[in-house]
Amino acid sequence: MTLERQIDHVDAISKLVGSHDRNFKVFKQYMNVTVSLQGKHIVCDADEHQKEMLETIFNILIDLAEHQFSLTERDIMYVIKSVERNQSDDLLSLYKNRKPIYTNYVGKQIVAKTFHQQDYIDAISKNDLTFGVGPAGTGKTFLGVTMALQALKSNQVKKIILTRPVVEAGENLGFLPGDLKEKIDPYLIPLYDALYDMLGMQQTTTLIERQIIEIAPLAFMRGRTLERAFVILDEAQNTTISQMKMFLTRLGFSSKMLITGDPSQTDLPKGVSSGLNDALLKLKNVKDINIVQFDHIDVIRHPLVQRILERYESQ
Repeated sequence: MTLERQIDHVDAISKLVGSHDRNFKVFKQYMNVTVSLQGKHIVCDADEHQKEMLETIFNILIDLAEHQFSLTERDIMYVIKSVERNQSDDLLSLYKNRKPIYTNYVGKQIVAKTFHQQDYIDAISKNDLTFGVGPAGTGKTFLGVTMALQALKSNQVKKIILTRPVVEAGENLGFLPGDLKEKIDPYLIPLYDALYDMLGMQQTTTLIERQIIEIAPLAFMRGRTLERAFVILDEAQNTTISQMKMFLTRLGFSSKMLITGDPSQTDLPKGVSSGLNDALLKLKNVKDINIVQFDHIDVIRHPLVQRILERYESQ
């Protein structure tokens, strides 16, 4: 089957297919369709009932490529899923209007990849308290850390505090080897990973040693008032109601708070209510608090992650 839309420019072709044709491999992984380029023509082995969808997908992708946007496998996935859900209107405007929010230590510019990610960035910019909720892989933590670093860089805050509840899975902390930091650090690895991606290991270590960046379990927040700080509570679905209340009341002047989590993935003991779910209900319509809801269309991991999530939720 040959699609109607053609692509004419060499640069656009390169941006469309990606390195070693990786972008086209996404169609095989996700849609079980083999796609190739023959001259200016897009050729595929899709069934006839898939043709209309593929025409729409490639109309968008070719428009993006001809506007000189370098496309990645994540971009291909997002366009496919957007078309599947009939949510592809204004995709070109998303790409044209997005602005870099930070440049990491190797020069990579961080930008919103989805509409919900752009809503998330806007909400964090405009509000002192923001909730980002939804499945893993949607960029909640990574973008939150990025926004925190931008606020630090622009002198909006004087420090960053990253925290998570420590929910033990079968082992008591007291029986784990090492001092307190060595016992707790494994629970905080995703926060370190986000910092390393943005700053590199050396600068991250330096800022932690200078206490400009603080990474600590949620219990360490008790009794503090956090002023001129950007505070992120990650994995908030694992807080109890009292822990969430304690955290929320730490907010000080000239500070921002970001709370991220997936309400469907709590690790709390049976019968213990999630502080995140409780807060989302109680604070839903409170002025100056913004709740951004991500869903599976925002998952920007390998195509198989989408299938895995959908299969688990269908059982």
